[in-house]
Amino acid sequence: MGSRRGFGGFRGGIRLGRLKQPRFLIRRATGNFHRSMDIRVSPTPLESMMKKEKWLAALPVYNEVGYVNGVLDRVVKYIDHVLVVDDGSTDGTADLLKRRSDVSVVHHPVNRGYGAALMTAFETAVDEGFDGVVTLDCDGQHQPKRIPEFIEAARDADIVSGSRYLKIFDGDDAPPEERYAINRKITAELNHRLGFKLTDAFCGFKAYRTLALRQLRITDTGYAMPLQLWVEAAAAGLRVIEVPVPLIYLDLERSFGGSLDQAETRLKYYRRVLDDAIEVARGAGVIFPSRDACLLDSSDRP
Repeated sequence: MGSRRGFGGFRGGIRLGRLKQPRFLIRRATGNFHRSMDIRVSPTPLESMMKKEKWLAALPVYNEVGYVNGVLDRVVKYIDHVLVVDDGSTDGTADLLKRRSDVSVVHHPVNRGYGAALMTAFETAVDEGFDGVVTLDCDGQHQPKRIPEFIEAARDADIVSGSRYLKIFDGDDAPPEERYAINRKITAELNHRLGFKLTDAFCGFKAYRTLALRQLRITDTGYAMPLQLWVEAAAAGLRVIEVPVPLIYLDLERSFGGSLDQAETRLKYYRRVLDDAIEVARGAGVIFPSRDACLLDSSDRP
């Protein structure tokens, strides 16, 4: 897995059978959560739940020297247990992480990919006995103050997924056009093929219950890993909730790596991973709500 500082691997296996219709809810924005220092005040339901349950915040990191300390300084204000998966950074990020004593770190000796970093986070959450894990990116686009909202939503769900398209927030950034177009196409295909009602298939801000993670077998190590995850979540009949999050893009030039920076290549890669994951599930006996290729016009498919 890589060198580890602070936490102690994920041995879950996918349970495939006849598909239950995915249970899906949309939760609108909830209020802010405040901890009271007055001991005479009864704890809120969220505070009671967080005291009873142990949650981990996990951040996959690759070459985020300009963001990592600022993001982590905010994350530790909202949750007690924080894991950083440094996926082979070469820009000094690892040196910054070594100086922090308030987070646990797993270092991948080489860059293994976004999906691989999340797999390490899932392994840690399962093996260390956490009740759930909140994942968020370390590039400044996810607001740590929303971590309690995700944990609260997980009272009613197996997976809580952020959506940048459920609600318009003041100050929302305009998404890069090609990224938005690909997200829209893939999200529509997921919904049609798996029976979901998602609005944002790719948001990395999520909360997972570890009991749900134990039912999944994730193998894709790249940026398409969320697509495989959605297929397995549908196959397992997991409860999914979306919560709105702001649209924040601080680095419009961020690279996906090599040929994946080409929009058409990236779209084909996403569709291949989705097709493969669905075929694996069908081969194990899963029947999805629709066998059609996608919601989109047939001319949009390769």
